[in-house]
Parts: sequence; C-alpha cells; structure tokens
Amino acid sequence: MTYDVVVIGAGPAGMSAAIQLRKAGIVVAVVDEQAAPGGQIWRGVERNGGPVSAALGADYQKGAALVEAFRASGAEYLPATQVWQIEEGWNLFLTSEGKARRIKARAVLLANGAQERPVPFPGWTLPGVMTVGAAQILLKSGGMLPEGEVWIAGAGPLPLLYATQLLGLEGRIAGFLDTSKRPGLAALSRLPGAWRDIPGLLKGARWLWDLKRSGRIVRGFSDLHAEGEGSLQHLQWRAGNEQRQVRADVLLVHEGVVPRIHETMALGCVHVWNPAQNYFSARLDRWGETSRPGLFVAGDAGGIGGWLAATLSGEIAGLGIARYLEISPDADDLRHQSGLDERLSRARALRPFLDTLYPPPAGRVADEVVVCRCEEVTAGQIRAVAKVSAPDPNAVKAATRCGMGPCQGRQCGYTVQALIAEVHGLPLADVSFFNIRPPLKPVTLGEIAALGDLEEA
Repeated sequence: MTYDVVVIGAGPAGMSAAIQLRKAGIVVAVVDEQAAPGGQIWRGVERNGGPVSAALGADYQKGAALVEAFRASGAEYLPATQVWQIEEGWNLFLTSEGKARRIKARAVLLANGAQERPVPFPGWTLPGVMTVGAAQILLKSGGMLPEGEVWIAGAGPLPLLYATQLLGLEGRIAGFLDTSKRPGLAALSRLPGAWRDIPGLLKGARWLWDLKRSGRIVRGFSDLHAEGEGSLQHLQWRAGNEQRQVRADVLLVHEGVVPRIHETMALGCVHVWNPAQNYFSARLDRWGETSRPGLFVAGDAGGIGGWLAATLSGEIAGLGIARYLEISPDADDLRHQSGLDERLSRARALRPFLDTLYPPPAGRVADEVVVCRCEEVTAGQIRAVAKVSAPDPNAVKAATRCGMGPCQGRQCGYTVQALIAEVHGLPLADVSFFNIRPPLKPVTLGEIAALGDLEEA
C-alpha cells in the first residue's frame, strides 16, 4: 500500500495532523500501537464514563471530541500495529496480529509522544515499584486502583494529577515523597511568562492543595531505597541525620518525561540538547520538519509541551506536510488565519517555568544499582568500562550489552550517558546517545518471513 502520508501515533498530535491533512484531501494512514485512539493522555476516552471520567478531569474529557473528529476524518486507522523499521524512500515495516507487512509513504509524521524518564535507585526493579504513568494506564484502561500502603515518589505535574485522580476515586495514599526542591531564582524568573497560562498555574496549585489536605507529604529527604524479599515491603530514606522506614505495598515513581527519539536517531536526524531537562530532541523547522526532508515530528516527540501544544503542533505539521507535498500552497495563510503560532505560544507559556521548577534528578547512582533492566547491568559495571574506554555509550554497549535488550536503551540510555559524563568529567551535552539500530521494536523471524517480498525489502 502507498499513502501520501503515514502518521505514527494516534494521540493529540497525530489525530490533529490527520484531520488537517484529510481536509486537504490527502491520503493518510495513522499507525498506532494502542487498540483505540487517544494516546496516553486520552487513553480509553471513548469507553470511560461515570466516576472514572469525572475523576480524570475536564482535560481528559476534552479528548472525546477530537477522537470523534478523527474517526470521521476518513484517515485509514491501523490500531494495534507496531512500526519496527523505517527506511529510505519512506518504506515502513509494520507488525499486526503476528504478521509483518510493508507500506510506503511520500512523507512521514512521527507523533509517538514521550516516555517517563527512568531514574534508577536501589530497589526500583522490585515487583510493586512502577511509574506513575503505568499506574495511570491501569486506571484509564481498566479502572484499576492500587491497594494497600501506596506511596508516590517524585516531582512534576503528573504525580500531583494522578494523586488527585486517585483521591477523587476514593483511593488511599499513604504518603507522597516530594523530590522537588524549593523554587530558586531561575524558576521565579520564569514566573511572569507563565502567567500567560493562569488556568494551568491554578490547576497545579489546586492539585497541590488537595494533596496537602488529604495526604502526607514528605520533603527534604535523600537516599530513597525500596526494599523487600521478592516484592516491595518497605521504603527507607534519610531525613537529616535520621533514617526512616515505612511499610509499603506499592511505590509509584515519576521524575518527568522525555521525547521518544529512537526513530529520529535511527534515521540520522540532527538533534539538539535541552539543558533544562537533559534530553535530546530532533531539530525541527517551523513546520515540524526534521533535517531529513519529508520526515516531520509533532507533539511531545519533538519536545515536551503538553496535550494542547501537541494538538496545535499537529495542525501545524499537517499544514507543513501539505505544503511539502505541494498540495496546499496557501499553508502560510491558513496558519496565520488560524492564529496557530499565537495559540501554540500561549499553550507552551507554562513549560519554561515547569522545566526550571522541576529539574531532572542529579544524584549519584550507587554502583550496585541495576541501570539496564533488560541485561541486568549495574552502574558499577558501566563506570568500570567507561574508565577504560572513550566517552562513548556505544563502547559501554559493546562491552556490557547495556542497551541491547528489548527496550533498546529506552530505559537506560540517559543514565548511561550521565555515568559516562561523570567518569570523564564532561558536560552531559558532550556525550552522545546510543547508536540506534534496526529493528526499532522486537520482531520475530516469522513476522519477517511473512513479508514475502524479502529481496525488494
């Protein structure tokens, strides 16, 4: 099959772009790993109602209208489908229902969002320890709430939002371990710009207030350990000179999100370093086009901005792709008439403040802590290799298999980078990411054999 455009991801950005492209009569396929549209932010929005929808909030409920418009747009939707390779000439290799196939496109839009930042600490691999985002998936997918002694540890808007949602559904939180620091001058200097998004500021303040009223907040601690025999049983941390321990059945952790970059890295796109949040993202022009002509990025995959910014960047990318395909020469006029630039600027107004208010953790990872979960490689093993090799993650990868597992470095890439920078005394930005090799996701020999036209592929 050949399409004008293949969009990867049916979240806010992907759906908005597909709707925009279909308005121009462009033939679009939207490939999505999930079984229904909505992405992470609006997961299950067509199905959820009643108390769950009410607890998830007004921003969640807004997704229903966009999903409905997407369904009606005429874009071909390919759910429960995984993209495992993208090649020159925009050949895309997909797997669905255990069979692989190949489709072609004149342009590709990556709207595959972000992932939570992995932050290794002692005990993070124990059963019972998971991310806040994973817990939210369980809530949105099946209405499931954690039980027992539930602790949340981390910083940023998502843990506050999830805690509010959990309490709204009469869930219980034993305590909230707040890893954020007191706002410094850098964060306060960003506050005037953030006032352009007063509703966003008030929303965050309300979440924090609700949590203070209903839960236990612990601040000013260090050395968090999750401990237990076979599963999580208790947490331990240091507060001043005191060592504290509490019983815990579930620990939900979160330290921000980072863009998904494996596809753009594998395709050799130019990337830029975000020094405020310590992540790479593809360098994009004003339309969302990468350094590779015909390859576009929209939404959080191009830089963290939230759901509203994602929908607007999706619209802009849709116009940019129509312009690239020479189907809509008046893209600039449409962009101006819609006020997309001003609306996008307003939607991103809060982000510089949040980025400085919630910087990524900078603590030292102990030698015994597992960094690469797939291959069970510890921080000490990585340091040992880094000391006798060039400051290159691929040297560590070759010596330890770190980053060679099913996640292909998604869970360990930035930690390996930080450990190498630490050993060699370099700024983080001076250390590269892993070289990303195909396939982008695990694929079986049987799926590859199902392609049929192997010589051409």
